[in-house]
Amino acid sequence: MRIFKQFDNGLRLIINKMEGFVSVSAGVLVKTGSINESSEENGISHFIEHVMFKGTKKRTAFEISDQIDRIGAQINAFTSKELTCYYTKSTAEHLSESLEILSDIFFDSVFDKEELEKEKGVIIEEINMSEDTPEELCLDLLAKSYYGTSGLGQTILGPAKNIKRFTRDDVKKYMDKYYTADNVVISLSGDVDVPRAVAFVEEYFADKFNKKKSASQKKIKNATLKNLYKSKRIEQTHIGFAMKGFSVNDERADAFAIANTVLGGGMSSRLFQKIREELGLAYSVYSYASQYKDSGVLEIYAGVNTSARDLAVEAIVNEVKRFKKDGITEQEFLRGKEQIKSAFILGRESTASQMLLYGKYLIYLNKEFDVEERLKKLEKLTLSDVLDVIDTSFDIENSATATVGSKRSPIKL
Repeated sequence: MRIFKQFDNGLRLIINKMEGFVSVSAGVLVKTGSINESSEENGISHFIEHVMFKGTKKRTAFEISDQIDRIGAQINAFTSKELTCYYTKSTAEHLSESLEILSDIFFDSVFDKEELEKEKGVIIEEINMSEDTPEELCLDLLAKSYYGTSGLGQTILGPAKNIKRFTRDDVKKYMDKYYTADNVVISLSGDVDVPRAVAFVEEYFADKFNKKKSASQKKIKNATLKNLYKSKRIEQTHIGFAMKGFSVNDERADAFAIANTVLGGGMSSRLFQKIREELGLAYSVYSYASQYKDSGVLEIYAGVNTSARDLAVEAIVNEVKRFKKDGITEQEFLRGKEQIKSAFILGRESTASQMLLYGKYLIYLNKEFDVEERLKKLEKLTLSDVLDVIDTSFDIENSATATVGSKRSPIKL
């Protein structure tokens, strides 16, 4: 059972009542992330997500955590390139308290100067941790190689120099632009008493926004397709390739997802079997599709022995070329399709994943997600649909690349 409500100020509420569950996941989704940040602002969406939990007009940072723990609930948040989400998971009887606490941090955080300074240290350590994780570093560099230095090419965490100079005024100025009624979706999934939930949202959220209209969303720039590298004294070399994919709203997205699954989505995939099992060149090798509102990209990653870097690059390039030239078999198609279907169906066993699914669909596409329609579309997909997608994409010879390792040179395709 789905309930959708749009309030007069533009705030949207989506409720997915799930029979047989005893928990409720509640999310407040804001359509902003690193894509909207200027180079000087880069990292501020994630910074705001952190400092929201550092105290409100009526609760200290400890009291926020303590009161959530007292009702046996969970509270957290995350920032992505296009989205910031604050969420709780609780039993149905404690939905009211959970929403009230979410509302308190969302509207009444005080952003105390001392607390902001302390949290800067935490975030800088998170940046340092990312710098010490070569796989993560490689994939961040790959995004920059594909999208350039702005928008989707920026990191979510931002550079430490930005974090150090962010002030309360910077936080408020950015929130005034994007934390607006028309730019927020509240998503509830699980054992929801619908009339009570609507009343809670009306009480805690509907009339508390200072502004109704958000600033315009940044447009995605065309891919720059560079070959970047970062020299780092580590044992392995980490390599990545990025090729054009499909946006979340593209009708070909599911066919593309099946193609990706066959190429590099699991242990039976072409890349895993060739690069790891047959040639023994990598422990970790995979591909995945990143889908955004107006863009998409297919990324391939491998961590290899430095002495075998060029051999691994050649093997990956040849495997993708063969994949594009020969397509996939009926058996591979059916296996990939079943993997996509199963992942979708199993996701329905989690109130948190369903809260995100319904919320993201509404905030990105301004549509209500329909489970049965999605399953019907998946069932209708044919091998021919996937072969068409492979034919029009997977152009590895024109891909962006990233390399992190001791060799001071980029990948040569």
